[in-house]
Amino acid sequence: MNAILLLSYLVGSVTFIIGLKMLSHPDKARKGNLIAAGGMGIAIIATLVLYKNPGTGQHLGNYGWIAAGLLIGGLSGTLIARKVKMTAMPEMVSLFNGMGGACAMLIAIVEYHHLLHGVQNGDSIYAAGILLIIMLGLIIGTVSFAGSIMAWGKLNGSIKDRIIPAGQMINFGLLAAMLIIAVLLLSSGPANGLLYFYILLALSVLYGVLFVMPIGGADMPVVISLLNSFTGVAAAFGGFLYHNPVMLTGGILVGSAGTILTILMCKAMNRPLKNVLIGAIGKGGGGRQTEKDNNYKEISIADTAVLLAYARKVYIIPGYGLAVAQAQHACHELEKILTENGVEVKYGIHPVAGRMPGHMNVLLAEADVSYDALVEMEDANKELSTTNVVLVLGANDVVNPAAKEDPASPIYGMPILDTELAEHIIVNKRSMKPGYAGIENDLFYRPKTSMLFGDAKKVIQDLITELRSL
Repeated sequence: MNAILLLSYLVGSVTFIIGLKMLSHPDKARKGNLIAAGGMGIAIIATLVLYKNPGTGQHLGNYGWIAAGLLIGGLSGTLIARKVKMTAMPEMVSLFNGMGGACAMLIAIVEYHHLLHGVQNGDSIYAAGILLIIMLGLIIGTVSFAGSIMAWGKLNGSIKDRIIPAGQMINFGLLAAMLIIAVLLLSSGPANGLLYFYILLALSVLYGVLFVMPIGGADMPVVISLLNSFTGVAAAFGGFLYHNPVMLTGGILVGSAGTILTILMCKAMNRPLKNVLIGAIGKGGGGRQTEKDNNYKEISIADTAVLLAYARKVYIIPGYGLAVAQAQHACHELEKILTENGVEVKYGIHPVAGRMPGHMNVLLAEADVSYDALVEMEDANKELSTTNVVLVLGANDVVNPAAKEDPASPIYGMPILDTELAEHIIVNKRSMKPGYAGIENDLFYRPKTSMLFGDAKKVIQDLITELRSL
């Protein structure tokens, strides 16, 4: 039975690796998800049926509670995932990630009391290594939980960015206090460290909240990715505690993938991680503003349709505004009409467009846009100089020239899509309000730029109607 259980864990671990690999391409992502979920199902069923306590030889027990948890979690997760809008996907990811952190936190609390009970009754010898693993799982899982809930609230608008005076000093002070309490807990042992344990829990919650509170704007995708890696590491510590290979493998995969993604996103934004955590973006301000900035020109639907119809190459730059308007299907219809008329149409994808990594890719894949039409930023920039029309749909910060031209701008140094290289730039927005990073976009006032105001879905539908009448 033990051999079958270990084989089931091996199968689960392998399916996680295969599923993660398949997520790298949209054509295989759905299948990869199903394979990884199937492996998790095998591991869960094998644990329920085959696992026995090494000390007592008894099965898990508490099957009623386990079934209730599986039922409630499965139903609520399914309902939330089915009803969530594409624009709310980042906050759902953040919420689910927070639940993973909460699980790691609860595991640490439960296992601490198991260790405490064993020491008090002479049933086990205190092991500093086990206490250290419990403590690390508690800190990382709690910070991930509290931080992810803060991120969820900030993304859905219920929690605002708040800059606390001397906030960074407070955070450093909390980290120092957590280190001191952790040392005291280790030196005291579980029998005498119960108070230290719960002080550490409270400090971790406070740090998770204060760590995320000042961060906003364009840095939120990076923070979500970082918190996701925290949850994975915390889950890996749970795998150590339970000697569970599949839990350990899953945690390591999530932790390492989240860390790599965080590094890649920081590289894409040309910002060190420490600057992201300071929260420089999202506080507004920055950028050069002069009297001429008030002069922009508008373009009509009819003139836009003519420019698109007679272009050789068109680049569409999707942004969060496209997602808000749920205009991805209309955008794909516009692409098909232009392609039928002999126009080459491609999509320029910035690594941090939207509210999370891959947001635009998923959004367009939902509308059956060919993956071959999606061009990453570096490759798109090589082609924009030979592009007749760039149609910016709801994007802002990822096309802002201040990132290259204005050292005073908070986004200075962030790689952008070089839309100015094209012959004509048409920007669709609801208004002239700043983007997610809270800064003005000088692109809107440039000679080659024309503003096309309105809801992205309605504007595209009107463009489709006008193109068909030409």
